[in-house]
Amino acid sequence: MEWITDLDTLHAQYGTPGKPAVAKVAAHLTPAYRGFIEASRFCILSTVGPEGTDGSPRGDEGPVVTVLDSQTVALPDWKGNERIDSLRNIVRDGRVSLYFMVPGSTTSVRINGTARLTADEDLRVRFDRGGVHPRTVIVIRVAEVYSQCARALQRSALWTSGDLSAGLPSVGQMLQDATAGVIDGAEYDRERSTRAHLGWW
Repeated sequence: MEWITDLDTLHAQYGTPGKPAVAKVAAHLTPAYRGFIEASRFCILSTVGPEGTDGSPRGDEGPVVTVLDSQTVALPDWKGNERIDSLRNIVRDGRVSLYFMVPGSTTSVRINGTARLTADEDLRVRFDRGGVHPRTVIVIRVAEVYSQCARALQRSALWTSGDLSAGLPSVGQMLQDATAGVIDGAEYDRERSTRAHLGWW
């Protein structure tokens, strides 16, 4: 197998981007981009750090981020598994991407920018959920925002192919395999079914 190791060889495999593919990139949140992002309850946060890259799903019952102004969005860090891989990366290397999706839409939107982390109480209280606040908030400065090509969501029929979850390995099975049986997968799944949705804020 021959590997592509230089840009000239890479570019020879592809054509020239069409005008819309280049013109769609904005340096701030236009009204249309803002409208899509504020409708999104789910995004993927991508970060980079000394140990490598990280992709973290983020979701909320309303907009997954809060728009602070045309170049700034805030993403609360709600209760998780305490690994804080993304947060450690942000503290050491602020480069991030956010990929927003809305169920049913084959449009998706990406923000590329830089992020900082804060535990500022005035900002945390803006995300109040019954008296509970996120421990930190990720504040992202927008460098560029644009809509993604729709083909991946169209090819995968992500929103139209129905429920394909039957027969998937459970998290317990994954843990049991990863730990060579040290963690009992069936026991983990039993506990997870009652624990996963408790106190998720």
